[in-house]
Amino acid sequence: MTMLSINTNVGALKSAQASYSVNKSMETSMQRLSTGKRVNGAADDAAGIQIINRLTAEIQGLNMATRNAADAHAMLATAEGATQEIHTILLRMRELAVQAANGTMDAADRTAVTSEFDALEAEIDRINDNTTWAGLLLTDGSFTSTGRGQFQVGPDGSQTITHTIEDLDSSGIGVVPELTLVTYTNCASVITALDGAISTVGTEREQIGAVMNRLDHTIANLSQVSVQLQLSKGRIEDADFAAETANLARTQVLQQASMAMLAQANASKQNMLALFN
Repeated sequence: MTMLSINTNVGALKSAQASYSVNKSMETSMQRLSTGKRVNGAADDAAGIQIINRLTAEIQGLNMATRNAADAHAMLATAEGATQEIHTILLRMRELAVQAANGTMDAADRTAVTSEFDALEAEIDRINDNTTWAGLLLTDGSFTSTGRGQFQVGPDGSQTITHTIEDLDSSGIGVVPELTLVTYTNCASVITALDGAISTVGTEREQIGAVMNRLDHTIANLSQVSVQLQLSKGRIEDADFAAETANLARTQVLQQASMAMLAQANASKQNMLALFN
């Protein structure tokens, strides 16, 4: 036989407990739907939030590394542009040296050729002294693998690409003031020296181009890895809108039902007053 009791309203207590559970589930769904995230705090998924934090750090590092690699590519492209112009100048200087080596040239002719030759040599030094990227000199010998030639291309400290650009001023590549075209006998040695300078600059251009191509692949790989990690993070963190919408609709109905039952449980105790009549 069930005992009739006023002090302990079992029906009301159970209805209130059910209402609390339903409200909590409904609030969770509403939060997930409003933020778009399944995991909004450690209580939602203690292990998952640790993974999310690690993935976030890695994704942010990869995205910044992609920017670093793109900036490095742009910097090297600027340096390569300077070496290309120096290369063009050297070819013209060699052309002048071959012209001056001809026996048809007299002293006045060679003096005229030397004027252009010297001006071109000065232009090499001017390009070398003024080729900068964001204010940083590129071809003066300060671009080394332990300095500005070290590029951070990954989220971890050891993930770097390095390159060194040699000093490309006229003396650095072997075109020194002693090289002159004013005398016929000097022309052959000038041609030889210019051949060496052309080879030096050509090698530098080749190495810069190789690193630029490498950086292209680095950027593509970093972007691809970042996308995959974001997908992985999303699978852990993102809310399933279909499931949460269905749960919200279910809990809203249950909330109304539990509140109705709580009202019924409270009202049912009034029937005991009939025992006093």
